[in-house]
Amino acid sequence: MFFEYPVVFWFLAVPALLVLLYLYRELKGRDPHFRVSVVHPWKVAGPSVFWLLRHLPFICRIAALCLIIVALARPRSSTETESVQTEGIDIVFAMDVSTSMLARDFNPDRINASKNIAIEFISQRPSDRMGIVVFAGESYTQCPLTTDRATLINLMKDVQTGLIDDGTAIGNGLATAVARMKDSDAKSRVVILITDGVNNMGEVTPGMAAEIAKTYGIRVYTIGVGANGTAPYPVMTPFGIQIQNVQVEIDEDLLKQVAEMTGGRYFRATDNTKLAEIYSEINKMEKARTVVDSFPVYKELFPKYAIAALLLLMLELLFRLLIRRLP
Repeated sequence: MFFEYPVVFWFLAVPALLVLLYLYRELKGRDPHFRVSVVHPWKVAGPSVFWLLRHLPFICRIAALCLIIVALARPRSSTETESVQTEGIDIVFAMDVSTSMLARDFNPDRINASKNIAIEFISQRPSDRMGIVVFAGESYTQCPLTTDRATLINLMKDVQTGLIDDGTAIGNGLATAVARMKDSDAKSRVVILITDGVNNMGEVTPGMAAEIAKTYGIRVYTIGVGANGTAPYPVMTPFGIQIQNVQVEIDEDLLKQVAEMTGGRYFRATDNTKLAEIYSEINKMEKARTVVDSFPVYKELFPKYAIAALLLLMLELLFRLLIRRLP
């Protein structure tokens, strides 16, 4: 608490002088008296309680005057309030949905592990706009950039294999992701490209798509998904679906080149835990910009002092009326 006009406190000298004057009159003044033949009854009885109560009106008046002076000094309190402005990042997931993503070196398989961990990543970044692009033999936008987390998560859950021609068109997937955010005015724009194969289809080469991303200032983080060596894969046979070990082929040199060209990084995920760690690392590297403005909020406190003074003045009036009428 502080006072806007502390100079007003000089007026406290007035009630101080009134108190001194009152004491002087009480100590030096002559009280009314009358003569009696015997003083013993008066000594036994002692002073009446009403004789003491006669000081209450003066006490109430002085206290009210002091409170009025405090109110005139304008007491106020202040608290610091913060206004937080968050500048988010635009992020597009470019996800490989070729049939090779059904390999079960991840739990339950590559595509579902990628979706589940991506959903956790989405939930941790409420200030960012995000979108989803899927690709196999061709590519399309599953979800444009949005801040609607519920819709984004539901559309991520709907990502699956078999919806488009099979193959791995990494260049097309990256180019589509870049097209989704090329007109964005966000300070930071990122593509997280997830694949488990080698580019073997598409009209746009990965190198060309990376050049376009670089032109627009878009960083690309590439993630190669797949165990080292071989991975269990469901294969259709005359006896039904059987699990067979197939060779894992990831063009790591290409993914490293795409990441380096755009200022991003390449990661290799060999299991669920490693994939979660990769997303955690990307989460730490791509921080949203937060601006905090602090400003004081003032609260006026003088009304409670003014109300207290008014109550004391009313109490003084009540005491004067009662003391005057009581024997």
